[in-house]
Amino acid sequence: MIFMIKAIDLFCGVGGITHGFIKAGIDVVAGVDIDKTCKFAYEYNNINSDGTHAVFLTSSVSEVSSEELDEYLVGAEIKIIAGCAPCQPFSRHQKDKNNRSDHEKWGLLYDFLHHINNIKPDVVSMENVPALIEEKVFYDFVETLENLNYKISFIITNSEEYGVPQRRRRLLLLASKLGEINFIKPTHADNSVTVRDIIGNLPSLVAGEQHEKDFLHRCANLSELNLKRIKQSVPGGSWKDWDVELLPECYKRITGSTYTSVYGRMEWDKVSPTLTTQFGMYGTGRFGHPVQNRALSIREGALIQTFPLDYKFINERKYSKTAVSRQIGNAVPVRLGEIIARSILEHIKGIKENNNE
Repeated sequence: MIFMIKAIDLFCGVGGITHGFIKAGIDVVAGVDIDKTCKFAYEYNNINSDGTHAVFLTSSVSEVSSEELDEYLVGAEIKIIAGCAPCQPFSRHQKDKNNRSDHEKWGLLYDFLHHINNIKPDVVSMENVPALIEEKVFYDFVETLENLNYKISFIITNSEEYGVPQRRRRLLLLASKLGEINFIKPTHADNSVTVRDIIGNLPSLVAGEQHEKDFLHRCANLSELNLKRIKQSVPGGSWKDWDVELLPECYKRITGSTYTSVYGRMEWDKVSPTLTTQFGMYGTGRFGHPVQNRALSIREGALIQTFPLDYKFINERKYSKTAVSRQIGNAVPVRLGEIIARSILEHIKGIKENNNE
């Protein structure tokens, strides 16, 4: 027995979850995102088993109708809705932790739930930051799913245990109307994929350079001061390795001594730190290249987010480095999308085998 499976990706961005699903063998018929700059990359790269491209719907998840989404799922024997609502309201970096619910994106998880309630897909996948588990909205989400007769499984995982080459803790949730559902066991628990494994073979660059054949292999320029700083930075170290005259005034004070997670270099044989939308800037995190005196290139950021080397983000040579970096940094790593999809397929396989007994 072969099931016709179709999925929709809410908050799809440039397609991290979608591409992972398709790689694993689940067709994704449509994605929804308010950021229209993601449309080209999403549709160009995501081709289903029947040769059709996933459709990008430029809309807020709060405004698109459930009826429109359900139209894309017509003919499916198993319907899946997946999504990673913007994590900014729940992030530990959110400055006003006492008023998280005032954030403009807070309600999007309830909008996600609204579509689940209307469409009633067979399987739901939700991914977000671990801090979400501390919030009422998470328990409302789980309680509503339970009331709709879903069986639920959720874990907080280190993405490196599943082959993502970065230190990225995430909350993953699966829910199914078909029966008990669980995540597959870690695939890389004893042997992480490292920075060297992912970007070690790329051509060298100097700060401010763009490779002539790969327009995404492009890195930011550095000021004369920051060039001196990165030359004194060691892999895994921080600004504490610099000569005193290179320190910003704030780091010379006792109150600045705790800010050690900026102005750092990555280490070749470890995973990278969690990529943010500013991974291409040397001073915003530990995003210095392990040995070259520069920050990460856009291509390197995409590879660390496990997008394939041939994933096309732009359709012309001139583009906004800031925009593409934001798209990549906001994405769910493709590999994590693939792991989620493989967990769903294992679940469906078990259901199928039980039905055949």
